[in-house]
Amino acid sequence: MNKTIKFLINKKDSGKRIDIFLSERISYLTRSYLKKLIESKNLIINEKIISSPSTKVRTNDKIIIYLVKRQEEKLIAKKINLNIVYEDKDLLIVDKPKGMTVHPGAGNYDNTLANALVYKYKNSLSNINGNLRPGIVHRIDKDTSGLLVVAKNNLSHSELGKQFANHTIKRKYQCLTWGVIRPFHGRIETLITRDKKNRQKMTTSEIIGKKAITNYKTIKIFNNKDVPKISLIECELETGRTHQIRVHLKYKGTSILGDYKYGKKNVTYKKINNVFYELLRKTKGQVLHAQSIEFKHPTKKKWMNFKTNMPEDFKKILNFLDNVAG
Repeated sequence: MNKTIKFLINKKDSGKRIDIFLSERISYLTRSYLKKLIESKNLIINEKIISSPSTKVRTNDKIIIYLVKRQEEKLIAKKINLNIVYEDKDLLIVDKPKGMTVHPGAGNYDNTLANALVYKYKNSLSNINGNLRPGIVHRIDKDTSGLLVVAKNNLSHSELGKQFANHTIKRKYQCLTWGVIRPFHGRIETLITRDKKNRQKMTTSEIIGKKAITNYKTIKIFNNKDVPKISLIECELETGRTHQIRVHLKYKGTSILGDYKYGKKNVTYKKINNVFYELLRKTKGQVLHAQSIEFKHPTKKKWMNFKTNMPEDFKKILNFLDNVAG
């Protein structure tokens, strides 16, 4: 059922962005969802339709927001094994395998994490992000493995969403990259936007896009005459933009092994170790793993931290490099 909520702006809230004001007042809805409502012309301020989330409110402004129930196709429940690292009444931590898409999209409607979640938990998940994204608070790329937090109710979803928005959730990734990144550790801060030439890719920009921050450090450099120089890198995200780590590493002049979208299409070296070549050839997608996640529990208010082991393809390449190119 659709719902209408009204507000009268007081002096304390004057000057705030409307999307921020609404997210503070309607705590069970995420700011991103409220932005979509505003952009869809479901907001009225002083009897005028407003479609910009950045609009500033003033004292005595009369606000009307229509919480329109989204009409979405029903998600297909599908029995898919999930690796549940942790679970309680408010949330669960999933170790997503490489090759699994988080939620339905173009060309993939029934083999996603969301399909598996709705089969296992039915209606016991948050619905803030709609029918096709039950419990989904954040995403990682299809060919990136690792940890995701899933919300079981709207309160938990909202609280976790605020932590993501405030950049207080800690997420660390490990990856193998071509060559050496310089300096060996540092902070990458850019704007990230959609690539004009290829809408399936993202790119850095100096003038448009969303702010993106990645902190990185080189853990180890592998060097052997029969193997190209390779680095084991740890990246800690302050923001979570689409393809952020992959785009930022390209910005620094390198790319992740197996990342054909942002890096090397194939290995063209004249002399290369045959075992390494076969390991690389059999690797599907980028060698990037969301290894750990830390956050404050949405109801217990206790700091939680989780860590998972690397997937097999990552381990095999790393073991080879340790033994041959360490």
